Amino acid sequence: MSNVILIIAHAPLASALRQCVAHVFSERVDTVLALDIEPDASVAQSLAQAQNLLSPFGAAPLLLLTDVMGATPCNVARQLHSERSAYLLAGVNLPMLWRAVAYQHEPLNVLMEKALHGGVQGILQVDAKIAQTLNTKGEQK
Repeated sequence: MSNVILIIAHAPLASALRQCVAHVFSERVDTVLALDIEPDASVAQSLAQAQNLLSPFGAAPLLLLTDVMGATPCNVARQLHSERSAYLLAGVNLPMLWRAVAYQHEPLNVLMEKALHGGVQGILQVDAKIAQTLNTKGEQK
């Protein structure tokens, strides 16, 4: 079984990101889960929802992606992280998620590193007047 990816974010970000995965990686969407945290949801309620989402996957390796460090979605993810074998990254963005899905079959530590680098390399200042290209290390040529 490949690694499971769980996105926990403020509503509706987690579901929207999962829909982007379905758009590009439709064959992998079954192991990419989304939990949207509503404004009035408690950590305890949200943790129970997350555990319910994960229950069909048993002890499968888990990559947790959340939006903002210190916010409720991250606090839920931190509790999950403490309960099982998992890596947790805060600051999820679409390049990070797509990279994670592309390398979902790799060992969990490699998957986490690929996702982290994808997220960082996906953040660029773009000058509309100058064509910008990147080399394979994410540096401008």
